Amino acid sequence: MENKTEQMEKKPMRKEDKTETIVRILQTDIPGKRNVYAGLTKIKGVSFSMSNTICYKLKIDKRKRIQDLDVKELGMISEIVKNPQVPKFMMNRRLDIDTGADKHLITTELDLRKEFDIKRLKKIRSYRGSRHALGQPTRGQRTKSHFRKGGKNKVVGVRKK
Repeated sequence: MENKTEQMEKKPMRKEDKTETIVRILQTDIPGKRNVYAGLTKIKGVSFSMSNTICYKLKIDKRKRIQDLDVKELGMISEIVKNPQVPKFMMNRRLDIDTGADKHLITTELDLRKEFDIKRLKKIRSYRGSRHALGQPTRGQRTKSHFRKGGKNKVVGVRKK
């Protein structure tokens, strides 16, 4: 019995036993094993092109792992994501309806603004708003063979007698 316990103690640690590092940037958990380029896209509102621009502006190697970044670099990343100094075409909310300004929204701001936009479309009874209300596609797709689940028409296919 003692031989088995000694053998188990002498075994090296496996890869699965190691704990994984998670880095938190702007209320988003990012796996530490990811590189900066792909890891920043986990933040809602940051695309690959925005991630590439952030790495370029801060002069951070895109292939560097997120867990290897120091606190100063993480702070700079969060600041530039909150207030990006990028061309207008890279912003995700150009010519905002309320203010008319170009903005870049992230995380919960993006979700809330999208929800308010859909509510506004429903309120003014636009075509897109009515399609949202019915649970139908809003961008002109065909509906004969797709989008047949849920909604008012819950029966799909042919019924047997």
